[in-house]
Amino acid sequence: MKRYYVISALCALLFLALIYVLKTVDVAAIGPAGTAVGLSHINQTAFEYFGESDFWYQLTKMLGFLSMAVAAFFAIAGVVQLIMAGGHFFKVDRELRYLGALYVITAAIYVLFDKVAVNCRPVLEAGQTFPEPSFPSTHTLLVFVVMGSTMILLDHYIKSRAGRRLLQIFCDAVIGVTVIGRLLSGVHWVTDIAGGILISVSLLCLYKGILEQSKHRMSKGIIME
Repeated sequence: MKRYYVISALCALLFLALIYVLKTVDVAAIGPAGTAVGLSHINQTAFEYFGESDFWYQLTKMLGFLSMAVAAFFAIAGVVQLIMAGGHFFKVDRELRYLGALYVITAAIYVLFDKVAVNCRPVLEAGQTFPEPSFPSTHTLLVFVVMGSTMILLDHYIKSRAGRRLLQIFCDAVIGVTVIGRLLSGVHWVTDIAGGILISVSLLCLYKGILEQSKHRMSKGIIME
């Protein structure tokens, strides 16, 4: 379980380091409305290479809605368990309790970086006069965390090995298509995607580590849940 905490901490530190680099290294006004962008040469080169695509934008948008639906499903499952348990919070599956905390943290990060502009989008969307904050890619964060945590939960809730593997492959595909699709859509700099991946892996490893630690402590009879 310690390795999950180590990976989580390492990714979090890399995420913070990336923010520092973006604010201090190779900063140039290459964005719409003259917005400054860190690591401008790398970001500009990648943006020009991959270009823009409405197809990928719309596809990843739908995958975002799919991820929200999955999150809503688990949230409802948790509420149903809570009601059936007569309101006793600790009688709800620990996987769902910790998942709720993961969702809250993810939502807080989503809102925070929607307000704090580390970098702004490389394009103006319809009706905009100034680009939105784009770092990290909160779309990548949402899909990565929801589908990644779903893969972790499948080991607990799906007994069929074949069914579990099939669903895990599906979750992997949704994450992969979203990461690639957001880059190809042209609405993010490549460092936005990198930031979204780093913070997502950090959160997922923290979630996995806490679950493993909880199971270990229960197996030793240290805690009762």
